[in-house]
Amino acid sequence: MIDLHTHTFFSDGELVPAEHLRRVEVLGYTAVAITDHADSSNLDFIIPRIIRAAKDLNKYSKTRLLAGIELTHVPPGQIAELVSAARELGAEVVVGHGETVVEPVAPGTNMASIMAGVDVLAHPGFITEEEAALAAKKGVLLELSGRKGHSLTNGHVAKIALAANAKLVVNADAHGPGDFMTAERAKIVALGSGISEESYAQIRSNMSQFVSSK
Repeated sequence: MIDLHTHTFFSDGELVPAEHLRRVEVLGYTAVAITDHADSSNLDFIIPRIIRAAKDLNKYSKTRLLAGIELTHVPPGQIAELVSAARELGAEVVVGHGETVVEPVAPGTNMASIMAGVDVLAHPGFITEEEAALAAKKGVLLELSGRKGHSLTNGHVAKIALAANAKLVVNADAHGPGDFMTAERAKIVALGSGISEESYAQIRSNMSQFVSSK
């Protein structure tokens, strides 16, 4: 089990990184990324602290902690700049907060995030064929979300992504202990979006390959 989109108390989550990591270790995770919400005001505060946590905790945990960030409600015109800044600060996973249908995300966020080369476009709502095709070309992973509200468009995302040959991932977008998914739950989220068992196997491979590249 791998999750590339989770949150701690460095943004709107509930746990310190140590407890966060321990809870998913007990669930049998191979890897988890902490990707707290950020914009230009706190990017340089969060990333170094998650990097420090990963450096300290990975010595002791069977689950690998990846240091990441989620660029959240950032104006589309600023996204490329902040993606570059996040990578310069050492973020291993850069998530773009996509155009979910349950939040007033600025139009153009999906395209700007894909063009800037985020690693994961989270809960991209009614993503377009054009956006999915570009994601496929640039290797941006498109998320099927396990989180209430964000998951409403999972079926649409899966359909558009598969048609464009874009890579999919399944993430919990966990903010607290009750949000972490088991492997069984992640499979339900994926299959519930309308994809096949074969496509779900590919999702798991996509996530493993991504972690192996880091």
